[in-house]
Amino acid sequence: MRGLLKQGSLEWFSWLGAIAFYTCIPIPACWGAEFRRIARWAPLVGLLIGAILGLVDLGLQQLGVPLLTRSVGIVAIWIGVTGGLHLDGAMDTADGLAVGNPQRRLEVMTDSATGAFGAMTAVVLLLLKVAALTDIEEYRWLVLMGAAGWGRWGQVAAIAFYPYLKPTGKGAFHKESISLPQDILGGWLLLLGISGLPLLLDRANWSIALVMAVGGFAIALFTGNWFYRQLGGHTGDTYGAVVEWTEALFVCLLTPLLD
Repeated sequence: MRGLLKQGSLEWFSWLGAIAFYTCIPIPACWGAEFRRIARWAPLVGLLIGAILGLVDLGLQQLGVPLLTRSVGIVAIWIGVTGGLHLDGAMDTADGLAVGNPQRRLEVMTDSATGAFGAMTAVVLLLLKVAALTDIEEYRWLVLMGAAGWGRWGQVAAIAFYPYLKPTGKGAFHKESISLPQDILGGWLLLLGISGLPLLLDRANWSIALVMAVGGFAIALFTGNWFYRQLGGHTGDTYGAVVEWTEALFVCLLTPLLD
């Protein structure tokens, strides 16, 4: 029994560490957050973020806020909840990939200054999310949960499947502590369950459930593989880019079904 209680405590502290690392939700230091092996919790953190956004969206709807204004507000809160962590990575990655010399790409990505390609990438990502959410009227809460969840599962897949390009860095400890296959399978099964919710609500929604499950899985794997092929591996910045592009493409994918 003591062993089970100790293991449960360790898992709880690890979960708190994941929330503290991946979001701006305040976790008091006295709670003892543990940051080792937190990547496995990333998809669940994504679902938490999506649920928060969905609740805010529902509240704004009840207040009569128009769809476009709600969508802009949700995307703004989306950035705020994460502290722009992943968007910053997507911007740095874009600046690095814009360099013609592959040997200098990592050097450019470590520069804190944002270049033109990074700024353009941020604009495109934000516009895609706002436009797609404005086109979606049904199951917005579920789309937000799916997007944030699959985006972070794609990050875990990139950590697991591809080499890390730096000896140190903000993503290095993720690679060192990843455990296979459980860290991949746990989040995947969780997201399959979330993707199946439309089918449980109404059997006529089978196409929505199928697109959420297959599309989310495919986009998450594709983005991680694409950045790997461009750079030969991943960094903390590209992990963030995987999250952002998976989220944006996932939301866009669902617009024909939920407009």
